[in-house]
Amino acid sequence: MALQTNGLKVTKVIRGNGLIRQVLITDQMREIAHKKAKEMGKLRHSITEGSGNIFGFLGEYVAWSLIGGKIANTHEYDLILPDGRTVDVKSKRTKVAPQPHYECSVYAYNTRQACNFYCFVRVSELMDKAWIVGMIDKNKFLQRATFIKKGTLDGNNNFKIMDDCFNLKIQELDDAEYIVKCTF
Repeated sequence: MALQTNGLKVTKVIRGNGLIRQVLITDQMREIAHKKAKEMGKLRHSITEGSGNIFGFLGEYVAWSLIGGKIANTHEYDLILPDGRTVDVKSKRTKVAPQPHYECSVYAYNTRQACNFYCFVRVSELMDKAWIVGMIDKNKFLQRATFIKKGTLDGNNNFKIMDDCFNLKIQELDDAEYIVKCTF
């Protein structure tokens, strides 16, 4: 089942402060994400044993609703922009609206993915809305991010790191809309 847009965006983007944009999730997005998550099952290295798949798919549809392109959903990237650049969407479920000092993460084993950009999305546990918190060139992310070892207690949020990862604050990301409009 493909997203039916009739040439229009399927979500309503509510402008937020700074880079963070709140997007309302439609029933259609939830329905498609649920179906895709069920088909996918549990992936190797899944921290959530597959229960987070639906949030990942919702994050992809939310990112697509703002930046456009084509939904590819490969292991290497999730979106292909009209100019051929690729985007891997990194989604996290959340209970609260994200703040600029919150961090975005990429697990170390995912840094080998062949994508040009990371787009970070937070999806409400209620699956009614999400926030596109920013986007960044993959190489720029790896240069700026802090490496955190598995088992470490993250001092910023008291979260025990489940696997080696790289973290960067939301406020250090770039504006997703701006990146898409620019050609490099």
